[in-house]
Amino acid sequence: MNVNERTLDDEFRHILSIVHRQEPLNKQQANFITWEVVEYWKDNINPGFLEYRKSVSDEHTAIEWRDGTDGGGSKFYGIKGKAYIDCLGGYGIYNVGHRHPVVISAVRAQLRKQALHSQELLDPLRAYCAHLLAKIAPGDLKYAFFGNSGTEAVEACIKMTILATKRHHFVALVGGFHGKSLGALACTSKAVFRGPFVPALMKVTHVPRNDIATLKSVMDGAASSGEPIAGVIMEPVMGEGGIFVLEPEYLQAARDLCDEHDSMLIFDEVQSGMGRTGKWFACEWAGVSPDLMALAKGLGGGVQPVGACLGSERVWGAYIDNPFIHTTTFGGNPLAMAAAIATMFVIHSENLCDAATEKGEIFQEGFAALLSKYPKVVKEARGRGLMMGLEFHTNEIGYAFSKGLFQRGVLVAGTLINSKVVRVEPPLTITRDEIAETLQRMDEVCHEISVKPPRPHRATGAKL
Repeated sequence: MNVNERTLDDEFRHILSIVHRQEPLNKQQANFITWEVVEYWKDNINPGFLEYRKSVSDEHTAIEWRDGTDGGGSKFYGIKGKAYIDCLGGYGIYNVGHRHPVVISAVRAQLRKQALHSQELLDPLRAYCAHLLAKIAPGDLKYAFFGNSGTEAVEACIKMTILATKRHHFVALVGGFHGKSLGALACTSKAVFRGPFVPALMKVTHVPRNDIATLKSVMDGAASSGEPIAGVIMEPVMGEGGIFVLEPEYLQAARDLCDEHDSMLIFDEVQSGMGRTGKWFACEWAGVSPDLMALAKGLGGGVQPVGACLGSERVWGAYIDNPFIHTTTFGGNPLAMAAAIATMFVIHSENLCDAATEKGEIFQEGFAALLSKYPKVVKEARGRGLMMGLEFHTNEIGYAFSKGLFQRGVLVAGTLINSKVVRVEPPLTITRDEIAETLQRMDEVCHEISVKPPRPHRATGAKL
C-alpha cells in the first residue's frame, strides 16, 4: 500500500505492528522503516537534529532497534542488525546495563499488579524507595521527592531551597549543566542554551570551578549587599562541562561557606550518582554532604525514567508545612519505583561501585597509552570511575573520533558544552573483553586521525 493512501486505521495497525514485532527484519523492511522514521522525524519532530546527525556521523540515519540478548550487558543493535558497544550509556542511564533481568523482572511484576497510582492513596513503593535512598544517601539526607528526569530533580532542589531560605539568588559554576527547564537552565552555564530565555531566568551568579576565593567573595558580597545567597549548586564531577572532578578542598569550602551564610548546598549527582564514579555518590570521595541532592539517569536502571530530589530535615520543613506546594502526576509512579528499587539492589548485590573503580582504571591505562602514542591527537584523559572524558586538540578531532568509533561499532559522544571532550560512560557491567575491544578500536581511530587529520568545518559544536 502506498504510504499516502493509508487511512488513520491503517497507520495505527502499521505502527503497532512495529511495536509488537520481535522477529528480525529483512533488508527491505529495515530500509522502509528507516525511510519512514527519517521522514516523520523531519516532518513532525525536528529536522535540525537530522542535520546535526549528518555533521557527526556518516551513518546519520542509523536507528536503534533492540538491546542485546545478554540482559544487563553493554551492547545494543541497530535496525539493520549492527551491534554497538555502548560507551555513551544513554548519557549515564545504563549503570546496570541494558535490560538487566532483575530490573526488568521487578517492573514486569509491578505492571501485572498496577502500572500507575490513583494519586490520592498512599502508594507503597514510593515509601520503600525513599527509605532505601535514605539508607544509602550521604550525611543526613532523609526525604525524597520523585520526578521523572534530572531537570525535574534540579527544579525540586531549587524550589526546596527557596522555600527553606526565603531567598532567590543562587550560585552555580561556569561550565556547569543542570538541565534546560527554566529553573535548571538558569543554573546551567552555556550562552547558546540560556541566551534566548535570559529575561525569564532567576538570578544566578556563575563562578569558576575550584576557585575558593571567588566563591567566598561572591557569597560574602551578596550577604553584605542585602541579597544573601539561597543556594550553591554544583556537580561533584562536571559532566557536560567536560568531565572535570571538583577538588575535595573546594567541595569542603563550599560546605563551610554555605553553613556560614545559612545557604543550601546542592549537589547535582544526576550523572555522577548511582555508583558511576566508584561510590554511590561522587561527593563521597570528598567526604562532603549536601543539604539537597538531585538524582536521575542511572536511578531508573535504564528501564524507567526516574528523578529524585533528596533533602535533609533542615531543608524539608517548609515543604512539610505545605506538601501540595510542589507535586507531580507521574513522579514516583509504581513502575518507576520498582525499577529504582531493583536498580539499587543490583548495584549493591553485584558490587558495581567497586567494578566502576576497577574498570575505570583499565580504561585510564588505555587512555594513557593513547596519549603517549598520539600526542597530537589526544590532549588529556580525565574522570573518575566510569565517568570519563577524552579531550582532543580540536573540535574537529573530537567529531572525527566519535565518527570513527561509530563506524567501528562503539558509541561515544561529545559533551554538550564543547565537542573537544568526548565522554566515555559505559554501563558499570561492561566486560573486560569489551573494554579491550573498545580500546583497540580507539587506537585504530587515533591512528587514522594522526595519518589524515580532519579539516576544519562549520559544524564545530555551535549547535550543542
